[in-house]
This record gives sequence, structure tokens and C-alpha cells, in this order.
Amino acid sequence: MCTGIRFNSKNNEMYFGRNLDWTMGYGQKVVITPREFSYPSAFLGDQSPQYGAIIGMAIVEDDTPLYFDCANEAGLAIAGLNFPGYSAYEEYAVDGKTNVAAYEFPLWVTMNFSSVNEVEEALKNTAIVAKPINDKFPVSELHYLIGDRERSIVVEYTKNGMEIHHNDTDILTNQPGFGWHMENLRNYMNLSPKRPADVKWEKTKLIPLGSGSMMRGIPGDYYSPSRFVRVAYLNNHYPVKDNEDENVSRLFHTLTGVAMIDGGALMDETNYEKTIYTGGYSTASKTYYYSTYENPAIVHVSLGDYDLDKADLITV
Repeated sequence: MCTGIRFNSKNNEMYFGRNLDWTMGYGQKVVITPREFSYPSAFLGDQSPQYGAIIGMAIVEDDTPLYFDCANEAGLAIAGLNFPGYSAYEEYAVDGKTNVAAYEFPLWVTMNFSSVNEVEEALKNTAIVAKPINDKFPVSELHYLIGDRERSIVVEYTKNGMEIHHNDTDILTNQPGFGWHMENLRNYMNLSPKRPADVKWEKTKLIPLGSGSMMRGIPGDYYSPSRFVRVAYLNNHYPVKDNEDENVSRLFHTLTGVAMIDGGALMDETNYEKTIYTGGYSTASKTYYYSTYENPAIVHVSLGDYDLDKADLITV
């Protein structure tokens, strides 16, 4: 399971991040796709970055970065989140459409577009195809949070085809679909960060025990609908911050509010889900930040520290 968020600083710089929750890691590392990199797309021929280098968390297979989440130099970011039972990609390429293999979708988005507006327009004639990169890696059932400085969308490819949702909450978790989550959010309209005033019941005066009483009812479990409500509340009530340090702190504190810890939720008979890593990108500094379950210290990798005018992938 996973959680993703997007928000802006006072200077209108975007911060985009996610938790990856699972029972184990995949050997993922920070991978930079430089400006001169090229790879053979499953359906589109050779592809190269059109909007600068790309950075994010990935594994590399057949010299292709399989990004869990990533962003390009233009400030467009994407994260893939688990969506089992709802995702339904095309079995075969669709005539007359731009066909993109599921494994390359985040790379294709960040290689070819600089804004959410451009992505949304292109997706009107795009099919996501259930083609694996090889026999080692089955096709992952995902939906996607895509964001830039202006806004975010959620992309879901279901039995109904391509579905694009405008996302004013700037967050995403897992199944069910985004439309259901937004309807469910209406059940929590009573939540507020405010401290309630004292009240009187006839002669009885009642004084709040402290702050947070108007948050009562917010779900605290790890269930996907619960995390959606909780992160929507946290992300949309966090005060807007100014500098890089404050916004990176906001990113990690917000995602910590929905992080999963070992022993909390069994995935199967023996394995617990936990937040394998938390990662995020700053458009202000073009830096990717991350922490892991084993090491909560925040590590940063800045694009400016590397030679980006090359062809070979950079694995940090």
C-alpha cells in the first residue's frame, strides 16, 4: 500500500512525495536518468528525455529505470501507487492510440511532458498496455498521482478505460477508486484543527481537555480509505511554509502521519506491511529527499551535483 502528496511553498515551488508501503524492498535506489539517455520503448521506438534529467526511486532492469516515483527538471512529478482489483490495462496495443507499457509509464510521462496540462491532453489518446519488461517482473496494478506547480491529477486505467480525475486534495492512497474516496471524504466534514469554545449544559460548564478535540473521528488505522482521509486532513491543514528546510520537514512529517510500522498490519500469515521508504522531490532545489524504515535520517540527492549531459544512467 502507499500514500502520495503534493503541495506548494509560499514561493509557489512544488514538493511532491510518497510512502512506499510493502513487506519488503526491491533493492530500489535513487536513479538519475540524464539528458542524453535513450531506451527502446515497448511500442514507441527510442525515447529520450525532452525536459531535462529525471530523478527518483527506481530499480534498473534491462538498462531501463523502473521508477516508483520520479520528477523531471521541468518540475513534473509522478508516483505509482498500488491499485489491485481495480487497475485493468489493455491486454494488447490499441490501434490509433499512443500505447505505453505499464512498466514504463512514469518514465514516459516525465520524459515527454513538462506540465500536468500537457499530460492530461496527451492521455486522451493514450492506452496503457499490460506488457511486462521481461519474465522476471509481472505487471504491477497501479494508479498514478501526477503533479506540477499548478495542480495534480489522478490517472486510473480501469475496465472503463482511461480515467483522469482532477485532484484538489493533492493526495492519493490505494483502492478503491479516487471517486469513491472523494465521496467518502464528505463523511468527515466535521473535522477541524480549531480548539472548541467552552460550552454550558444548563448549569454544567464544559471545558476542552486540550487541543485536538475537533479531530475526534479521524481514522487512525492503516486501511487505504482511512489513510486517504487522514492524509487529506494533514496535507490540507498544514500551514504553508517558506524555505526549503521547512517544506522538506512538512513533507516528511505529513507522510509520517500515515506511515506503517512493523507489527501493525499483516499482509499475509507472516509478513507485516511497513513503510519501506519515504521519498520526495523539491522543484526549488531540484533535489530528491528520502528516508528508509531502517534509517529515518533524511538523505538528499541533488541533480546539480551530477553531470547530467551524458547517456548512462546514474545510480546513487
